Amino acid sequence: MRFPIFKTKIEAMPAGRQGVTQTKAQNNFVLGRAHKLCAPKFNLTDPKEREVYFELKTGREIEKLRDYLKESSFVAYLLGKKNSGKGTYSKMFAEVVDPERVDHFSIGDMIRETDLNLKIPERKKELINFLEKQYRGLLPLKEVISALERRNTETLLPTELILVLIKREIAKRKKKALFIDGFPRDLDQINFSLFFRDLIGYRDDPDIFILIDVPEAVIDERIKWRRICPLCQTSRNLKLLPTSKIDFDLKKKEFYLICDNPACSGAKMEKKEGDEFGIVPIKERLELDGKLINQALSLYGIPKILLRNSVPIKEVEKSVDDYEITPEYGYELDEKTKRVKIIEKPWQFLDDEGIPSYSLLPPPVVVSLIKQMAGVLSL
Repeated sequence: MRFPIFKTKIEAMPAGRQGVTQTKAQNNFVLGRAHKLCAPKFNLTDPKEREVYFELKTGREIEKLRDYLKESSFVAYLLGKKNSGKGTYSKMFAEVVDPERVDHFSIGDMIRETDLNLKIPERKKELINFLEKQYRGLLPLKEVISALERRNTETLLPTELILVLIKREIAKRKKKALFIDGFPRDLDQINFSLFFRDLIGYRDDPDIFILIDVPEAVIDERIKWRRICPLCQTSRNLKLLPTSKIDFDLKKKEFYLICDNPACSGAKMEKKEGDEFGIVPIKERLELDGKLINQALSLYGIPKILLRNSVPIKEVEKSVDDYEITPEYGYELDEKTKRVKIIEKPWQFLDDEGIPSYSLLPPPVVVSLIKQMAGVLSL
């Protein structure tokens, strides 16, 4: 599939004129960095600089969305392959626009919480009472609960059960705009999602499909180089998203990340078992996800937002600013000082069509999401 390239590049302008279309905060930031003909640059890992970046790139749309969310909301279904950034993009949207009025929940997290509730007698009783009142389906409720208790990660639960559990989750969040991550998960659930808002009795607000295109080469590297803190479970990436501290294991002859969370007291981040195989174990899942996205693209009557993670190298210069490109990190050990030297360069790979490409950092993708969302909502 070919998603359009969304331009986020800002053309250079004299520093003295940059305040014409910018807020005072933006102008102060830019003037503090440049006094010549230039476009501002941002460190997108810094929350303060990221805030100014979003104001500069899409400030008008952010204000319109904030005004809209004071009285209204929306339901957005996130469709993308595993590890495509669904949670990252929606949570960053909430962070930028209005964290009090925008929420994200994952169907996977919802099921895991349900599993936990079934093991706690009081919570199990409350859950069963809810299901007895709300569940409608072809299977008896006892069989459904039994399937829940005996299920494994490869088993898909009945769609009717997923729907009623989502209804329960939405009830907890009251009047919030929602990003739903992980539904629809199968081809038959696409049809349910078209009428989902009516099925759950949700407010008469817009529902939207958000389709995310990420090359499998990106997903593969995200998995292979993923590192997890054994204490706080924070996930980072040795190649693409390191922590601030990197060290070298002399016995294993390998570099490793040290968790940035002060509460973890310098814990060594670890490789998850099986991650070294990359996308190989989830190849079938990725193929099904691709079919879901293609089917959603062909649907009529529901607005769609298309997010693209990669840009062909030949299109980069006119489309994005260089600091919006995902860097690749390599490491060298200084034999004398035993300190780790970090080597940074733009990460190049071949996309699903064999085209040399760069991957985008999350903020420019979220700029695209914000602008398209404002358009879909006719703001």
